[in-house]
Amino acid sequence: MNSMQLKPDDRVLVTGATGFIGRKLVIELLKKQVKLRLLVRDRAKAAALFPAPSEVQLVRADVLKNEGLREALQGIHTAYYLVHSLGGRTVFQDKEFARKDAKAAEQFTTTAGAEGVKRIIYLGGLGEEGPGMSAHLQSRAEVGKILSSGNPLLTLLRSAVIIGARGASFEMLRYLVERLPFMLCPKWINSRIQPIALQDTIEYLTGCLLNPETAGKTFDIGGQEIFTYREMMQEYAAARGIARRVIITVPLLTPLLSAYWVDLVTPVPSGIAHPLIEGLKNDVVCRDNEIDKYVPIKKTSFRAAVQSAIAEETSGPGITGF
Repeated sequence: MNSMQLKPDDRVLVTGATGFIGRKLVIELLKKQVKLRLLVRDRAKAAALFPAPSEVQLVRADVLKNEGLREALQGIHTAYYLVHSLGGRTVFQDKEFARKDAKAAEQFTTTAGAEGVKRIIYLGGLGEEGPGMSAHLQSRAEVGKILSSGNPLLTLLRSAVIIGARGASFEMLRYLVERLPFMLCPKWINSRIQPIALQDTIEYLTGCLLNPETAGKTFDIGGQEIFTYREMMQEYAAARGIARRVIITVPLLTPLLSAYWVDLVTPVPSGIAHPLIEGLKNDVVCRDNEIDKYVPIKKTSFRAAVQSAIAEETSGPGITGF
């Protein structure tokens, strides 16, 4: 049997289990009857989030501080790496995120190799490397290189904006389009993007675990459509049944000024918005559809993804009771 093949008694570790991607992934893996261990910083929060905590091992650990990693990784077949610091609440706190992410990845890779972990599955970001690549995307690419440098085989999935409730990029899009019928945007608003539905992302992450042939490979994942950011905003408006937005490009609007503007209009802090906005200058489009040979899924349209995400929201613009 292929050593990468997950057997019924094998246990899988999920880091970032209480986050935007992690909580959905855990629920899907439980449906597949995968035995799970969750690396968490708050046991009570994790136990309250999931329907069957008695079937899930909870280990308190901190990847950055290198606390509890050995305990978390002992006896693990495959580990999902969903750790990403991104930034602080202000732009003055986001300067260290790349260094922290690299350090955390190095410690995780080293410990995973020492404990005999066979695979790591990592969700990174789309974007071609080069001198014009944003610091945010550079960091995601660097983490992928670090995770692939150890003994466990890495499966790297690269995605652009993930359309799902409570995701930082989606919240930025939602608040901006619904609150502002008139927008001044940077010139990068005409960069191209291939967004993907949260549920499709979860299906790819789960499918890679269950298909051992994906071990050691890198895949780009994206949805049905490719837009410019400008077009994506108008598509969001159409999905919500609101009027088209007036969008004017302002060449001198910097990522820093845009981050403060997003901080004012949306619930996304400027320290998180700044690296995301800086990434607008890069096209983020899949190079190929190789993933579909290994994990064939029925892709969700952008409008359906938006409608599904809004159905999960409990507050915000366009939500009754806000």
